[in-house]
Amino acid sequence: MPRLGVWQQAWRLMVAAVVSVPIWLTTLALMRKQPGGPDTWILFGDPLVALGCLTVLLWRRRWPLTVALAVTVASTASALATGAALLALCSVATRRRPVEIGAVVLAYVIASQIAVGMFPMQGSADVQWWVQVVVPALTAGIAVAAGMAVGARRVEVRSLRERAESAEREQSARAAQARAMERNRIAREMHDVLAHRISLVAMQAGVLDHRRDLSADENRLLVRGIAEGSHQALEELREVLGVLRADPGRPEPPQPSLDRIPDLVADARASGLDVRLTDTVAATPPGGLGRTCYRIVQEALTNATKHAPGAVVEVTLDGTEGGTLDIGVRNGPAPLHTTRPPASGFGLLGVGERITLVGGELDHRSTPDGGYVLTARLPWPDGPAHSHEKSA
Repeated sequence: MPRLGVWQQAWRLMVAAVVSVPIWLTTLALMRKQPGGPDTWILFGDPLVALGCLTVLLWRRRWPLTVALAVTVASTASALATGAALLALCSVATRRRPVEIGAVVLAYVIASQIAVGMFPMQGSADVQWWVQVVVPALTAGIAVAAGMAVGARRVEVRSLRERAESAEREQSARAAQARAMERNRIAREMHDVLAHRISLVAMQAGVLDHRRDLSADENRLLVRGIAEGSHQALEELREVLGVLRADPGRPEPPQPSLDRIPDLVADARASGLDVRLTDTVAATPPGGLGRTCYRIVQEALTNATKHAPGAVVEVTLDGTEGGTLDIGVRNGPAPLHTTRPPASGFGLLGVGERITLVGGELDHRSTPDGGYVLTARLPWPDGPAHSHEKSA
């Protein structure tokens, strides 16, 4: 249980003292009516015992039961210590332990009966015994009820604080997961973008290294293609990394979709790859589906450039809304033997993740003639249909 501050301790002890003052004054007034007047103890000893009880209450949170019993027993000899005894009982009740509460209540009732015997006053003998028991018991009950209410409130506040801390931890975990997912997405985009461009550059450089019979115009064309490909790779890398530095309110640039595949094929042809595109898709698929299709074709062309430079590559796109979007990329054996760029090993794995996210199927295998084929089938749900311009 956390320690109380100075002001929190002070006002509680002040309330306990103020509650005791009317009881002490009443006792003092009744004793004045007796022959001989009030006893010296009630004038000097009683306040000293009460002061000691209030001082002991400073340790009630460390040893609640011990302090409560000690103050209750001491209140037998001091009317001014009644408030301290009730505060100690209230403090024990906040723990909501029936055995401890019962022990202190019993001690308080017994102490009140002993106090009546120690300080006999005129007319006290005429009071029924059960009244002398019920009144202290009711007083103790009020203190117990107040302590139970405070204890319940503390439990509720502690529960709310724990829930808030748990929610904060969960929010931090979700933020960390979102950051990890964003890093993975950026890593996939960087791989898809750079692997394709660098593969084309590597293929053109390989042609320059192995072909000695090229004319000056052909050499200039290949060198220009290498320069342009390197420049485009840097631009695309800058665009992808710009997402990391973008303002939260700034929208990301549009990602390539199905309508950009002809441009992708044209870039591959300009780099010397013999690519043939057959597109029979009759409508425009949703944005996510179109982006997945674009990345599949891009990765397939990248692999063809790496592993089969100079081979004929056939790209087929077919699908209808409400059915599936079918993608096929087939390449024959490589007629050129150039130095292959290092492979990351994550290309097809990333494609498989993209396809799994949209609920599609992926198949890739070698062909008997030494080529390679990749096919993907993506579900195409019903939605607004748009015309799709054919390109080849």
